[in-house]
Amino acid sequence: MKNTQTKDFAFKQFKVTRGLSGMPVSTDSVLLGAWCEIGISARILDIGTGTGLLALMCAQKNNDCYIDAIEIDRQALLAAKNNFLLSPWHTRLNLLSGNVLTFPFQHKYDAIICNPPYFNNGKVAKTKERAIARHTLTLSHQALLKQCLNLITKEGHAWFILPEIEGRSFISQAQKLGWHLAKLCEVRPTNKKPTHRLLIQLTQTDVKSETQQLIIRKNKLYTDEFITLTQAFYLKM
Repeated sequence: MKNTQTKDFAFKQFKVTRGLSGMPVSTDSVLLGAWCEIGISARILDIGTGTGLLALMCAQKNNDCYIDAIEIDRQALLAAKNNFLLSPWHTRLNLLSGNVLTFPFQHKYDAIICNPPYFNNGKVAKTKERAIARHTLTLSHQALLKQCLNLITKEGHAWFILPEIEGRSFISQAQKLGWHLAKLCEVRPTNKKPTHRLLIQLTQTDVKSETQQLIIRKNKLYTDEFITLTQAFYLKM
């Protein structure tokens, strides 16, 4: 999915500024933040928060939660700090600087949300920031899944978004580690194109898995399903 190219992106209740981070607001992150059902989760962890978009979306969705958002990139941290301070929920947003695999966390979390690095192979992005965000150079999927197991509460849930091929592999790795697939949403960019993103909900509880489909555009127009999912956030929905 295309990323927006402007440095500022205004949503209905908050604004995201990229600063010097080089991390655009992506449709993928908006989809993940809108799709996740954090419910009454008291404490949420956003892994690789970037400029803070997912943490801000969770704060908007749940008026009672506290959110820790961890990021390793310095420029992204600066942008996220500014975005949090300017939001209506700055007292419930806590920014953590460091590597999720080695950070000394003080809590377990009811919900974990992550738009993880996508690609194990292929051409690496030219900038360090884009490489970290897009490729599993510093955070492999297996390491991420293992750490999420350490950080999640017994009845907690974790949400991710990945390209279709990488997502299938991610689910397989998760199940081998003891995760259960609670819900899967197969995302198609148009009604004429195949699935290219997977929205994934994992839990440690053995539940019956549910599969959904979402088409973003049909006949060059946003579908009713996409509008319903994202209208609480996008200005023009």
